[in-house]
Amino acid sequence: MALFVVATPIGNLGDVTARALDALRACALIVAEDTRRTRHLLTHFGIGGKPLERLDAHATGPDVARVVDRLRAGEDVALVTDAGTPSVSDPGERLVEAAIAAGVRVVPVPGPSALLAALVGSGVAGDGRFRFFGFLPREGSARREAIARVCATAEAAVLFEAPNRTRATLRDLADATPERRACVARELTKVHEEYVRGTCAALAADDREWIGEVVLVLGPHEPEAQAAAIDDAAVDGRIDEALARGEHARTIAERLAAWSGRPRRAVYERVIARKRR
Repeated sequence: MALFVVATPIGNLGDVTARALDALRACALIVAEDTRRTRHLLTHFGIGGKPLERLDAHATGPDVARVVDRLRAGEDVALVTDAGTPSVSDPGERLVEAAIAAGVRVVPVPGPSALLAALVGSGVAGDGRFRFFGFLPREGSARREAIARVCATAEAAVLFEAPNRTRATLRDLADATPERRACVARELTKVHEEYVRGTCAALAADDREWIGEVVLVLGPHEPEAQAAAIDDAAVDGRIDEALARGEHARTIAERLAAWSGRPRRAVYERVIARKRR
């Protein structure tokens, strides 16, 4: 018995691996994020009559437990998502954790990945070290704090974004790190695949309507180079603007540390001092 975590194509069906097809054919059950999309995949490759059940991000504890029960009964189960690798910003981690807890062998079947495709095609990845942020929160303080963490990251940063939020995210990134190299990778492996490269500021100024699946890649960040060019008055001005908007001191400090190249603690202390005035 084993849980096979199967990567499936992110667009181009030709990217499916022979091992993935073997696993899908051999397993007694396939659990999928969206059974309609997975059934289309199976039909395309001539895999018919295969039991298929939905297990998406809203799956309950009992839903997961039912799959684990089948694994413990000796069946092999394949886990797939709509596209790419399960558990990488897609449903699946809860089932993997439950299977491990039940003593079930977990077998990854590697394959297509939007994360890696965007990183290697971006031209801004640097030395290969990167931090992956997945999808950012949609709004509120959680989103502001996430943006600040992305901008404060010295390594290359990769994040997923919905097309309707891409322009807003680019503007937020440009606000903190305008000259950072970046790339918008969209519709990867599909007919309209595109890499749009430039600085965060240049990409934020592009008023196009972003369409399709989007991955943002930010190049390595050099805060030391910015620190020498930004004086105290400029930092204080941006602190005052952020405080006037009602932002939290920690969020301000994280974002302005990335923008100014100064240590986050030093900026935080400056925020607190300005707040008390």
